[in-house]
Amino acid sequence: MYNELTQSDIQKMQEEIEYRKVTVRKELLEHVKEARAHGDLSENFEYHAAKKEKNKNESRIRFLERMIKTAVIISDESAEDEVGVNNTVVVEFSEDHSEETYQIVTTVRVNTLKGIISNESPMGKALLGHKVGETVKVVVNDSVSYEVIIKRIENTVDDDLELNKF
Repeated sequence: MYNELTQSDIQKMQEEIEYRKVTVRKELLEHVKEARAHGDLSENFEYHAAKKEKNKNESRIRFLERMIKTAVIISDESAEDEVGVNNTVVVEFSEDHSEETYQIVTTVRVNTLKGIISNESPMGKALLGHKVGETVKVVVNDSVSYEVIIKRIENTVDDDLELNKF
């Protein structure tokens, strides 16, 4: 397992790990202690719920640490007039001349409902490295493809993006 991550992805993951270890872990341990004090553990729903939350936090910490350990670091730098990771791109679909806006990010920040797509998605792969005015063919699979025209490229402020909570 490996993911392509930018240095800022790694930094955000490290910040989340630190927060979870220093703050969340202490809070959850307190919840477990409080629930344990309520008596019979076999029928104590609060205790089981607190343990479950504590385990979920520990699992997230392990997941993030493993992601960092196995990551392939990619650059999020690109030429000013070229589509790169962390750019917002406005494209026009050749078929119906409708426009859509996409932000290209790494897989850990994807949110397709907000137009935030992965650099590994068909659209993301197709757009990377291209310039305004170019027509790009997006290949979805062997039998489906379409063309888009790059209308505008904007640099995106990276701090606004959040990591996915798997």
